[in-house]
Amino acid sequence: MGHGVENLRGSLLMVLAMAGFAIEDMCVKFLAGHMPVGEVLMLLGIGGTAIFATLALRKGDRLFSRDLLAPAVIGRNFGELIGTLAFVCAVAFTPLAQASAILQATPLAVTLGAALFLGEHVGWRRWLAIGVGFAGVLIVIRPGTEGFSVLSLFAVVGVLGLAARDVVTRRVPKSITSMQLATYGFASVIPAGAMLIPFQGPVVMPSAFDLASIAAALIFGTAGYYALIAAMRIGEVAVITPFRYTRLIFALIIGATVFAEAPDRWTLIGGAVIVASGLYTLARQRRLAKAQVPAA
Repeated sequence: MGHGVENLRGSLLMVLAMAGFAIEDMCVKFLAGHMPVGEVLMLLGIGGTAIFATLALRKGDRLFSRDLLAPAVIGRNFGELIGTLAFVCAVAFTPLAQASAILQATPLAVTLGAALFLGEHVGWRRWLAIGVGFAGVLIVIRPGTEGFSVLSLFAVVGVLGLAARDVVTRRVPKSITSMQLATYGFASVIPAGAMLIPFQGPVVMPSAFDLASIAAALIFGTAGYYALIAAMRIGEVAVITPFRYTRLIFALIIGATVFAEAPDRWTLIGGAVIVASGLYTLARQRRLAKAQVPAA
């Protein structure tokens, strides 16, 4: 009974986390409609750094440590920089549902990266699921057809960057806390945004609505981050993780109601293929984990 209640709470928290991230994406898309993407990234980076630095200090974490110069930490920050930069561009320049559908391939890319670079064993069934999932990405972006837009590749690069971040995170020293990693992850986005600004035109003075949108993005993004951590700590990972895919549902709703974006059938089909592949991979991992538990 206890596990059932914990899994229910964890599942609800995961859904709330995905809703928070979807609202964050909505705010970013609003801002990028009239502000340079580089400026949006800088504002988000500064705000996120300030929030997580404050939280880290309140927990007694040090913001400066020699461990933060470890290759894994630097590699993680680079993955964060590339992934965030590319995904924000995808949100800004492509339909929200399309960008979110492609983003759902991140867990598959993480499994692939863990197999290739960390030596984790992946059986033929999961290799097949990974292949099917990436085929779903191709269905969404449709290369070589009239419906293909080179801008959709931003989301693909975002998936690769965020997956690299998550894979490298497994090599980060245990002495580095989550708050420290979050602080430096956001801080790494600031110079990336600054480098983009010269290529996108003049900086726009933020209006009161822009500042409110930045604040909302940071609040919902931070709340989503906390809900995500809480969800993974409360329930069983294999039960909770599939609810990550609710982010696509929220993106479809926001895209249709707020931005009047009607997803085409290929985005829906490709998104369904990606989600189904991810769910199968999670189910397979859970079954293998249970099989490895010795009988009491």
